[in-house]
Amino acid sequence: MIGNVDVSRLSLNQITTENWSLKEAVDGCVRHDIPAISVWRHKIAEIGLKESKHLIHSSGLGVSSVCRGGMFPAPTASERQARIDDNKRAIEETAELGSNVLVLVCGPAPNKDIQESRKWVREGIESIIPFAEQQGVKLGIEPLHPMFAADRSVITTLGEANALQASLGSTQVGVVVDVFHVWWDPFLYQEIEHAKGNIFGFHVSDWKVPLPDIFKGRSMMGEGIIDIPRIRKAVEKNGYHDFIEVEVINQEIWDTPGDETLKLMKNSFASYV
Repeated sequence: MIGNVDVSRLSLNQITTENWSLKEAVDGCVRHDIPAISVWRHKIAEIGLKESKHLIHSSGLGVSSVCRGGMFPAPTASERQARIDDNKRAIEETAELGSNVLVLVCGPAPNKDIQESRKWVREGIESIIPFAEQQGVKLGIEPLHPMFAADRSVITTLGEANALQASLGSTQVGVVVDVFHVWWDPFLYQEIEHAKGNIFGFHVSDWKVPLPDIFKGRSMMGEGIIDIPRIRKAVEKNGYHDFIEVEVINQEIWDTPGDETLKLMKNSFASYV
């Protein structure tokens, strides 16, 4: 608790403390009474899955998700198969770490054909659903802001993500609502209702004006223009009551000592989420 505000659902998305190793991030969460962490795969790779699992399980932290899978489009069939194989490894890592959600950042169009890339995304997700079911891992499609369509994801609206989920026809697949990516959408609240029962994650940060950078442009909650409480109420009304991840990608915050960042994060969460 901070004052009378419940922070029991707070999770550190590890990219917020990018300059920390997984051990430093886990230890920081323990010191600051943050109950959960979302782990990034490049941090797992630094020390290996076995040591990552030991660190997290011995700490008592929950694992809200693993980031990231996806990146399905590629110019050749062999490359697309390699992406699928990597997603299966990501599913295994997610299961081993005790999380049930793998976040999918679906990937850009490598050949300028955005429609073909969306087809490859669908085929890629479809191909890993049986393996995800076996491992007990849910696949959360995270639509990204349209400014990332060229280099990160051809799935750019919650409506697209919902339609993709519906076309796959599997309860193993759902969506992740990240306020930074969806706040602007005129159909946002309608699409949150459409996602009812299929929301697998909720990520918070803020959009400061002017945006300091495209990729590293996120700000701490309360520093920008996003109506985070309204979006939170909407996802909760439609069935999401799990951890809320703070995901702030910002060079200035990365350069700040991690303990200061976690203090700021908790206070911002309590005040503006």
